[in-house]
Amino acid sequence: MLDRLLGRAGLKARVEELEDERDSLRGRLEGEEERRREAVHRRQDAEERVNELEHRIEELEDRVERAETDDDVPEFRGTEELRGARLDSVLRRLRSVEAGAEGALSAMVTGDEVPEAVRDQFGERAPLARSAAPTLVYRDDAGVVSCALDPALPPERFCEWSDGFRVERSWFRPTGRLAFALARSDTFALGVYEDAERVEYEGFTTDVMSEHDKGGYSQARFERLRQEQVDEHLDRCREALDCAEADRLILVGERTVLTELRDLADHTAGSDATGDPEEALDDAFEGFWTATLHLL
Repeated sequence: MLDRLLGRAGLKARVEELEDERDSLRGRLEGEEERRREAVHRRQDAEERVNELEHRIEELEDRVERAETDDDVPEFRGTEELRGARLDSVLRRLRSVEAGAEGALSAMVTGDEVPEAVRDQFGERAPLARSAAPTLVYRDDAGVVSCALDPALPPERFCEWSDGFRVERSWFRPTGRLAFALARSDTFALGVYEDAERVEYEGFTTDVMSEHDKGGYSQARFERLRQEQVDEHLDRCREALDCAEADRLILVGERTVLTELRDLADHTAGSDATGDPEEALDDAFEGFWTATLHLL
């Protein structure tokens, strides 16, 4: 009653209107900032995809050129996805080869350039090494062994002849004390491994609004609230990663999330593993340590 008599009710109503307008504008501003961040992420993803496509186009152009000049276009003699015990068995076989002095060629082919020694040894089949890149190429001087094997952790480029193949376990399999984490915008899982055995585990999920849960929120307010939830989730992820005690850290997951956390990891890679944190971690771990064998 007193507020109405003194005209305060109208002023308070106006204050509330202005506060709502302020919150709406603030939400729009934050929404625009988020869209700019997402645009940056999308541009980075697009640049990566462009590079992949350019590489693929070059491969196809090479194949087209060869098809126009030769009816016998070389193809892989076979391919196989290797993991676990099967991968260990193949690695042991490669390490067991004794080719005599300078009889075994090992090379890391990145796709930018196929080493001259690889071109010389494979001849018309050399483009296959490039199409499999990034990959490790192995061939002995008698051609008994002739293959490419994709490593989980590619080494720097090299090309060398020796009496045996250069096959380091750390390129293909977990070694030492390793932290391996999966991070998505609403899911996190971290395992610490001694070689391939998990000895520690931490995982959690965060309730993050989806586009289907907007309710009565404005678009700007929805985006602001969702980003706040994602930021809180990423803070929890960062804290868990900071506390991991291991010789090195491998982080996989969503590309946008990896961009925010990559400074904590020694190596990052995309992964589409989803579901329960522990199950998703197991799927991501198995997928990461899978190698593709190409028979050249």
